[in-house]
Amino acid sequence: MDQRIIANYEAAKALYAEHGIDVDAALEKLAGIKISMHCWQGDDVRGFLNKSQALTGGISVTGNYPGAAGTPEELRADLEKAFSLIPGKHKVSLHAIYADTDEKVELDRIEPKHFESWVDWAREQGLGLDFNPTCFSHPKSADGFTLSHPDPDIRRFWIDHCKAARKVGAYFGEQLGQTCVTNVWIPDGFKDAPADRLAPRARLKDALDEVFAEELNPAHNLDAVESKLFGLGSEAYVVGSHEFYMGYGIANNKLICLDAGHFHPTEVISNKLSALSLFADGILLHVSRPMRWDSDHVVTFDDELIEIGRELVRGDLLGKTHIGLDFFDASINRVAAWVIGTRNTIKALLRGFLDPVEALRQAENEFDFTTRLALQEEFKSYPFGAVWDYYCAQQGVPVREAWLAEVKAYEKDVLLKRGAQAAVANN
Repeated sequence: MDQRIIANYEAAKALYAEHGIDVDAALEKLAGIKISMHCWQGDDVRGFLNKSQALTGGISVTGNYPGAAGTPEELRADLEKAFSLIPGKHKVSLHAIYADTDEKVELDRIEPKHFESWVDWAREQGLGLDFNPTCFSHPKSADGFTLSHPDPDIRRFWIDHCKAARKVGAYFGEQLGQTCVTNVWIPDGFKDAPADRLAPRARLKDALDEVFAEELNPAHNLDAVESKLFGLGSEAYVVGSHEFYMGYGIANNKLICLDAGHFHPTEVISNKLSALSLFADGILLHVSRPMRWDSDHVVTFDDELIEIGRELVRGDLLGKTHIGLDFFDASINRVAAWVIGTRNTIKALLRGFLDPVEALRQAENEFDFTTRLALQEEFKSYPFGAVWDYYCAQQGVPVREAWLAEVKAYEKDVLLKRGAQAAVANN
């Protein structure tokens, strides 16, 4: 390791130690945290079951940067490249449309065998897998409704799909020895004010009851439900609102998913974590960056991300919180997007570990708000970067922006050639 990195780290460690912060212990805890990196950043949410199907469900990916993965092998290669530049051992979150099979299979008939190559790959890489039923971009979701659809036949299709997805998730957990989180999100809603808000929610509740009727080993699979405030095409009413899923999750012992982009623009999920933690068995985070709407920008090291990290650490919530990423940007290098977003999420957790939590709590309990504010502000300029650099070097990944050169080389050697190869094939 570079001696300058070690020297800077030792100096930083001494400063933090003055406030009773054990930096070595913080890095040890950080190394045990797994981030679930979403596969769909690598191919713009197209998947492999029916790549000709247009994106629906309010999902939009903008940009045409070259090199999107077109096969499972390409996507796995891109994920491997990204993970080689990210400290720690983590997980990959798959959607059902990423089945790797030559068999023509409908969503309600997916089985573990259709994802066997993903399990083999994850085992080789030492990664866990999470899963998501894909309730969008399908002819049977074309009118904007799935599990709450008034047509019982269409509703049955999506119930069967979600039931099949849970079994795939349980298989992932059993095979890999890492619990799989299977997260249900549906786009159901109305563009304009509905005549009946209750009936679709009653149908959704009944559908979910059937989806979750079979008990699965929680060591293998944990179920999560994800809300949304509004979406493109469902601006007036979303069936699966936050209130609906918070009630359903608490009543039925399901993880409640908080997505950073699924609330009002003035709301932040960092302020919801402590409240929800008192009542929910567990929480799933989808870390994203909304910009005016649920636009799923690449996660940056902004105030809200730092605050999420602080809340998880200060509230001792990491044991009951599953952290995943959810963004997609086709205007920049897709591998770089993964690296930037995941490294920033890990950085935010490290910042939380390096806060003078006990001193801040003591000042607050004594109503000494002057000390609280002074410490909060002074710690903003403490040498956090030196600790982060050391952690990256310790974990064997590039320090600071050195990772970018590797991504640029990968783009030249691999990603750009995909476009050229596709053009030759089409001719």
